[in-house]
Amino acid sequence: MIRLKSASDIEHLRVSGAKLGEVLRQIGEMVSPGVTTRELDHAAELRIRELGAKPAFLHYNGYPATLCVSINEQVIHGIPGHRVLNAGDVVSLDLGLIYEGYYADSAITVACGPVVPRDKELIETTRKSLYAGIDAVHVGARLGDIGHAVQQVAEAQGMSVVRDYVGHGVGKELHEDPEVPNYGRAGTGITLKEGLVIAIEPMVNAGSSAVRVLNDDWTVVTVDGQKSAHFEHTIAVTAQGPVILTQL
Repeated sequence: MIRLKSASDIEHLRVSGAKLGEVLRQIGEMVSPGVTTRELDHAAELRIRELGAKPAFLHYNGYPATLCVSINEQVIHGIPGHRVLNAGDVVSLDLGLIYEGYYADSAITVACGPVVPRDKELIETTRKSLYAGIDAVHVGARLGDIGHAVQQVAEAQGMSVVRDYVGHGVGKELHEDPEVPNYGRAGTGITLKEGLVIAIEPMVNAGSSAVRVLNDDWTVVTVDGQKSAHFEHTIAVTAQGPVILTQL
């Protein structure tokens, strides 16, 4: 069931999103050679709690950390640990929090030091695909318009969007209806209404869209071993257009 949000709900979500944006920006700035993924996770949890919020991912369906850190061929749900970041790594950071009962969810991908041109292009293409999806959001648009816009940007660069994992509604639960695919046909799917709040989160692979899950039952990787990037914002559909609730 899709739950449309009131103006009050959206204001609460905006406050949660602002806090999340602050934390995610801080964690992104920490990415550098020699830093461990556990250090990033610890810093994220500490800052979330300092802001009076709670980590949304910690213990969610058994997930053991606050932050998802997915490196290179890892697409999403990488578990932080002792791994040390190296120069040239493509590092995706996915983070969520809860503040006063309202969730926010966002992701960025950053380069760890200098990266090769194709990896820089992958990161930039994924970021552009997110904003193309956001630009497709308005009252009366269709859900398929979002996925179509994302897909067009990625595939124009010879890249592919992951189809096994999608965006979702956000509110008083982390994952609400509807699902928000990163592919699709324009003019299809549900009609977007004022008060809908969704997480748009393209996962773009440099090669094939095929993915698999590692033996830890969480980490998703590309089947062909090529790199992947991930960007995400929580978006409110308003009469004035899309509002990004998780601005960094």
